Amino acid sequence: MSSNKGSFAKKSLSLPVKTTIISFTMEFRTTVKTGENRSWLHHSDSVVLMGSCFSDNMGGKLHGALINALVNPMGTLYNPMSISSGVQRLIECRPIAGQELFMQGGVWNSYDFHSRYSMPDKQAAIDRMSQRIEQGHHALKDAQLLTITLGTAIVYRLKTTGQVVANCHKVPQHEFERKMETVSEMAKTLDGMLTALHQFNPSLHIILTVSPIRHIADGLDVNSLSKASLRVAIHDAIARHRDYCDYFPAYEIMVDDLRDYRFYSSDMVHPSDVAVEYIWQAFQATYLDDHSALAVARCERIHKRLLHRPMSTNRETVDRFHADTASVVRNLIKEYPYLAQNPELQKALDRS
Repeated sequence: MSSNKGSFAKKSLSLPVKTTIISFTMEFRTTVKTGENRSWLHHSDSVVLMGSCFSDNMGGKLHGALINALVNPMGTLYNPMSISSGVQRLIECRPIAGQELFMQGGVWNSYDFHSRYSMPDKQAAIDRMSQRIEQGHHALKDAQLLTITLGTAIVYRLKTTGQVVANCHKVPQHEFERKMETVSEMAKTLDGMLTALHQFNPSLHIILTVSPIRHIADGLDVNSLSKASLRVAIHDAIARHRDYCDYFPAYEIMVDDLRDYRFYSSDMVHPSDVAVEYIWQAFQATYLDDHSALAVARCERIHKRLLHRPMSTNRETVDRFHADTASVVRNLIKEYPYLAQNPELQKALDRS
């Protein structure tokens, strides 16, 4: 009996094991396709960004890649009417006039500028705003790329003048008429803006996009209608300008590709850092040429080093870190001579 059991056990251990390989074909995510690479952006180019807060996000990424970028010269702008008005002002290089400013909240404000440019001293506010207009004019004239991000189709008009304001500056709401602008009016305004920009700078490429930041103060239904109206208006506006104008689907990437609250910041309104990085990668893949992509990757690493502050209190250690950083910067400038004028790189050289 015992020998039979041993023989049975031995045979059992030698039985072949059948392995089944299951191939999964189901997809649980949709990826937004942005089309072929257009190579509109070179690392040595100058860029201007205007529009909603998302312009600041992308501007930060461009700065991190050591690309020359001017971000929102008039501050954050949200609706297409205000953005178009701001662009026209930059083209004309029309300075701020004293009568355009008004006192509210202890500072002088302009309805065409974000509140970050409001100041207690009127002349100081005029000078600061006019300086930004002049800076924006020259940057727009020399730029190879302009990105414009539309945030909302809702506009506020002053009842006294009918002017669409870029910022209410906490003026009482009863002073304004609030409405959602029609698709046809927005498309007409954007079309005129694109025509003016092309006449001003014929070599300029223009990218329009809808901000992925949600405007939920009026409810998600209003936000959806607003974003849809902006998207249709952009589609209609760029129909005659496709040689130098394109739509980048930042909004669609956020809501259809990422599609999860973990990609929002804690306010459930703004994209998280991970989401911004993902959209930035998609932007690079769509508009950056191959050679520049390598430059961006290298410059991003060096920019992180520039932001680093040595924790050591030992002077010799700190000096050695700055000297090593300066050496890295000099090698970078040797390879990319156009970076010699970059202020952050110059600061690193001066620190050594």
